[in-house]
Amino acid sequence: MEKLKIAIQKSGRLSEKSVSILREAGIAMPNGERKLIAVSPGFPLEVLYLRDDDIPQYVTDQVADIGIVGENVYAEKGQADLQVIERLGFSRCRMSLAIPRQEQYDGPHFFQGRRIATSYPVILKRYLDEQGVDAEIHEISGSVEIAPGIGLADGIFDIVSSGSTLISNGLKEVEVIMRSEAVIIGRPGLSDSKQQILDDLLFRIRSVQAASNNKYILLNAPNDKLDDISALIPGMKSPTVMPLAEPGWSSVHSVLSEDQFWQIIGQLRQLGAQGILVIPIEKMIL
Repeated sequence: MEKLKIAIQKSGRLSEKSVSILREAGIAMPNGERKLIAVSPGFPLEVLYLRDDDIPQYVTDQVADIGIVGENVYAEKGQADLQVIERLGFSRCRMSLAIPRQEQYDGPHFFQGRRIATSYPVILKRYLDEQGVDAEIHEISGSVEIAPGIGLADGIFDIVSSGSTLISNGLKEVEVIMRSEAVIIGRPGLSDSKQQILDDLLFRIRSVQAASNNKYILLNAPNDKLDDISALIPGMKSPTVMPLAEPGWSSVHSVLSEDQFWQIIGQLRQLGAQGILVIPIEKMIL
C-alpha cells in the first residue's frame, strides 16, 4: 500500500509537539527516537526525522511528500513550488529586530548603513528592501544575540519567544517582522492515493486541534434563566438541557472555547448557574 511520507524535526522546538499531535491523532511511530525513519503500523504514514532547515528542500525534491516546520523556516528556506497546507497553532514565536538597550530607536531607518546579525538573511533582506534600508547583513548561526556585545553587529534579527534572552544580553526588541507558528508544508500534484491519505491525516489533526481549543461545560441552571444561559453558551448547534430531580432546575451541557468560557463565567453566575464543571475534550469531530 502506498504511504504518505512526512518529514518532521528530529530534535528542537517543533520535534516533541509534532510527534505529540500525530500520536494524539492515533498515529503510532515506533523507534522514532533512535531511527531516522519510522513507519506507522496502523496508518499509511512514513515519518522522516530531519534537521528543520533541511525539510523544505526534502519536500521540494520529493523525498518527503509533506513536512512540519516553523513558518519562519518555510519563509527562509521554502521554494516557489511549496505551499502551506495547514497551520498547527503550536510553537508560536515572532521574528524581530533588536538593538542594544541604551540605543535610541526612531524606526527602521535606524539600520541604514549598520550591521545586522541573523540566521535568517532571506527574510531580513526582504524586509529591508521593502523599507528601503541598505544595511549590512552578517549571516551567523548559533547565539545571534551576543553579536552586538562582541562588536560584530549593531543589531540582530532573530526568533523571540518570551524576550528573556534579549534582556539577559542587554538588548531590546524594536520591530516585529513576522509571526510564526508550526505549519504543514507540501507541494501540489500528489497522487490520488496520497492525497486521500493526506486528507485523512488533516481530518484527524483538525479533530485533535478542535478538542484542545474547546471544553465541555456542564452546569445546573434555574429553569427561569434557561433561555438567557443558553444564549450565552450556544455550543456547536445548541446546548443540551435535561431536567434535574429538583423541581425548577435543569442541567445544561455545551461546548465552548476556554477563552469564551472565562469571558462569560461571571454572567453565568449572575444568572444563577451552579455546579459548573469544565471538562477537557479528547477528540472533537466537527
